[in-house]
This record gives sequence, structure tokens and C-alpha cells, in this order.
Amino acid sequence: MTAPSNALAEALVETTPEAQPAPVTRDTRPLRLITCGSVDDGKSTLIGRLLWDTKAVKEDQAATLARDSGSQNDLGLPDFALLLDGLQAEREQGITIDVAYRYFASDKRSFIVADTPGHEQYTRNMATGASTADLAILLVDARAGLLEQTRRHATIAALMGIKQFVLAINKIDLTDYDRAGFEAISNEFKTLALSLGVRQVTTIPMSALKGENVVYSGAAVMPWYEGPTLVETLELATLRGSQTSGFRLPVQRVSRPGESFRGYQGTVAGGSVKPGDSVAILPSGAIANVKQIVTFDLVRNAAVTGDAITLVLDRQVDVSRGDMIVSLEGQPQAGLAFDAQIVALQAEPIQPGKRYWLKAGSRRQRVQVQPVSQLDLKSGKWGPADSLAMNAIGKVQLSFDETAFFDPYEQNRATGAFILIDPDTNNTVAGGMITARRSDIGGLNANAGRVILSLPADLADEVMALELLASRRDEVELRRVTAAKAKHVIEDLD
Repeated sequence: MTAPSNALAEALVETTPEAQPAPVTRDTRPLRLITCGSVDDGKSTLIGRLLWDTKAVKEDQAATLARDSGSQNDLGLPDFALLLDGLQAEREQGITIDVAYRYFASDKRSFIVADTPGHEQYTRNMATGASTADLAILLVDARAGLLEQTRRHATIAALMGIKQFVLAINKIDLTDYDRAGFEAISNEFKTLALSLGVRQVTTIPMSALKGENVVYSGAAVMPWYEGPTLVETLELATLRGSQTSGFRLPVQRVSRPGESFRGYQGTVAGGSVKPGDSVAILPSGAIANVKQIVTFDLVRNAAVTGDAITLVLDRQVDVSRGDMIVSLEGQPQAGLAFDAQIVALQAEPIQPGKRYWLKAGSRRQRVQVQPVSQLDLKSGKWGPADSLAMNAIGKVQLSFDETAFFDPYEQNRATGAFILIDPDTNNTVAGGMITARRSDIGGLNANAGRVILSLPADLADEVMALELLASRRDEVELRRVTAAKAKHVIEDLD
């Protein structure tokens, strides 16, 4: 790429390493990451610097940056945040409002980064960015340390299943590269991370504006720090582990281009499938075999997570939008009550007993929400809660009018996440993650009075329709299996 203007290039701090590393094979799978933290901690500046130092800024963008930067700092450096803040309101106020996604690459790996807003009223946008990320870069101002919004973002990222954190203690140059202050913040955050179940934390002192310990080493001014730079850390990060649930296809559309063809379209949300596999359709429990897997241009021998497919079954079954086609073995949990954790996103509090719409994928159901507890971000402890105000993080009980089916969020993000919609305003009032079926939390199991039935699908429907069981559905766990599997269960009991 042609270098930007000489004046702008000369304004940058010289951070070029003395020797270039030997060429290596780049990992073709991009790492998805987010920057988060409190307002003015330097998130947009950090990503802008990453883009600049990895040569991801095009010549026209560099020219625009030089024109628009003005006198943003005493060092005469460009305002790197302008590479991210695209909305007019963001540029006028100097803040991030919406999530901005950018692509950059090093010699070893490619990355997709989401710049998320730090202001409390835009917490919902931060949760959106965290939902697909493999790693979180949590920025902290070295002068201010951990703030309430820092803790909130860390907690949301952990709830979203992110297990890799980089604690970027930014603006370290404004504390004269104080090592003691860096270590104090690092130790405080590691305690918080452990309470959130996060054990993989890399702490880096840096100046995003000057580029120290971002792409190039800051050893010249921080000889006491012997750890990796930010990019070196990102190059070694891992993608989220494979999910343990079976095949999942939330049905988005029924395709009927002609009388001889009926297919069920959607994006595979977990597991894999191939022609000949037996599948169940939820919530009906009907069973069929996969006849064909079709994509926009060919017939497939198999489909895996992330594939957009049309599934053709070997017999006519009642399937509609919002249903889910799943593997016969390893089905999601089904029931009328679930436990979940949610993040409240609107000024109107989450009210106990109020009926909301719960939307999960293409499925929408009526639900009542009972707040149980709320996280105190200052103490890190859970306390009782009657309602949940905006930006509160809480544990709730979900009660459905009709049978719902989910995977725990830790097993499958796509089938374990949901949003709550206020039916009066149509506003999205909360985002949430399923933790378990409520009866499991309550301790009901096979040894404590809970009945588990393993029956063929047709017989299972007849049994559950009996008047005896109509009022005790939550006390019975129904596992629909093949006739052969049911025979084995009976033989094992004998």
C-alpha cells in the first residue's frame, strides 16, 4: 500500500521494530473480538491504532484522517478514533454510540473487531457485540482503575460465554508508566474475573495513542514489562470451543416451489446432519428421516453448524416457522419453566408477573418473568430483587404458557439465547441466556420424585395426553426415542 502523506507519517511515534519476523503461515480462521470498558477509556483509539499499525488503513482514509483530526492532542498525533466513529453524532460528541465492526490482519492471523460503546445508556449495543465474540479486550484508564461500567461490561461479556480476556490498562503514559499502579489494577481485576468464572486473563500496560505495546513493543519506556504486545496475545488466542448439543435447525421458512417438493429452510444452529439421519420435530415430537440436504446451488452430503440449508424429509410432517428440527438423540430441554440470566435494556423495569413476548430465533412465545436476584456491580455479590431496572443484571424464572425448548447457553449460544419484548410498546426490554430448566434447579430428579419416561414418539404423545398427567407436566421428563431404543431401555430395567 502507498504510504500516507509524509507530514502525517512523521507525526506518528516511531515504533518500527529493529528486525522483521520470518514469514509464517497465517491462520485462515478470523478471531472475533470486542473492545469494551467505561467511557473515554480509549476503545476507539485503540482499534484505530491497531488498524493503522497493521496497515489496514487505505490511502484515502489516511488523507481524511489527517484532514479531520485537527489538534486532538499535545503530541500532534492523528485522532485514531475517527477511523471508527462513523455516525455524525459520534464525531460531534466524541463518543461511540453504535457497534462498529472492522477487519484487520497480522502476518499470522486475521481479526474481526467490534468497537462497543462505553456509555451506560448504550449497554444493549455492547451486549450485541459480545454475543459473537471469542475474546474481550477490556480497557481501563490507568489513572481511574476499575469503574462500575468496567465491571458491568466484564460481567456481560462473561455471561455471554467469553472466557478469554485482555485487560488493557491504557493511558499508562499519563501515570509516568507507574508499575505499582498497573499491578494494583491487574490484581483487582483478576479477583473480579475469578468471581465471574474467567481464568484466562492477560494484562497489558499500554498507550493506545502512542502505540506502545499495541502492535509494537513499549519496552523502551516500560522495561519492567516483559509480557506480550496486544497483537501477539491475539495471535495466540483460541476460538470458542465446539458446542456439545446435537443437531439443531430452527425452521425459518417452509419452501414449497411445487407440489412435489417440500423443504424446511434455516441455518444450522448446532451439530451436523446427513441424509439418512433420524430427526425429531419440536414441539410436536414427530419423527422422520433426512432424505436430502439442499443449498442454493447443489445437493449436499452433510451440513454443519453455520450452513444455510433446505432440509427435505422422507415423509410429510407438520412443520412450520418457529419449530426446530433436532437430532433424535441429544434433544434440547423441554418444559414450562426455565431459569435464566438477563440484562435489562430499557428504562421501564422488568416487572414480576407481567406477560412478555420471548423471542428465540424464529420462535415467539408468551412468558412471565419473575426476578430472583440482581448483581451488585460494586460488591460483586447477588442480592434479592423484586424488579430489574435499566442495565441491571439479574437472575430470573421464566414461566411459559406452552412447552418451550432450549439448550443451556453454555452448550449452544444460538438455542440458549433470547430477547424479551414488551407487548405494549414492542420494545426489546431485555436480552437473556438460559441456564437450566427450572425443575432441574429445584432439585427434582429421578431420585427425588421426578419421573423419566423413555417412549417411542407416537406412544409418548398418547401418554402425555392422559388426564392423569395434564396437571403434572413439570414432574415428568419425556424422552422421545426410537422403538429400538425403548426396547433397550426395557431390557436394561429387566
